[in-house]
Amino acid sequence: MVMTKAELVEDVARAAELTKKDAERLVEIVFESIIETLNHGEKIELRGFGSFRVRERGARRGRNPKTGDPVNIPAKRVPYFKPGKELKELINEESAAKQAPAEAPATTDAAAGSDDTPPIS
Repeated sequence: MVMTKAELVEDVARAAELTKKDAERLVEIVFESIIETLNHGEKIELRGFGSFRVRERGARRGRNPKTGDPVNIPAKRVPYFKPGKELKELINEESAAKQAPAEAPATTDAAAGSDDTPPIS
């Protein structure tokens, strides 16, 4: 499942008791601020959540997968997100909680037939 920007706006509107229009503007401001900060070469640190930064990828030689011919790939800047320790812990707690009920012990045939109900044919 993927959360879309529209779903994020709905969640923000509901949680902050804002109109969808105000929540959408708030989300846009946050995104614009992150983009602008990264474009200036600065790092963004959100304690408990993670950090955003821009990494430089150098120019390199690649290959055209269709023809196999060598291709020059130019240098570029790419955004990078590193999750914080608390976010990692929260994600792992939630996935552990979701997996625990699924790991119920399997019943054996003898245990399944121990009540007096006849088997289904």
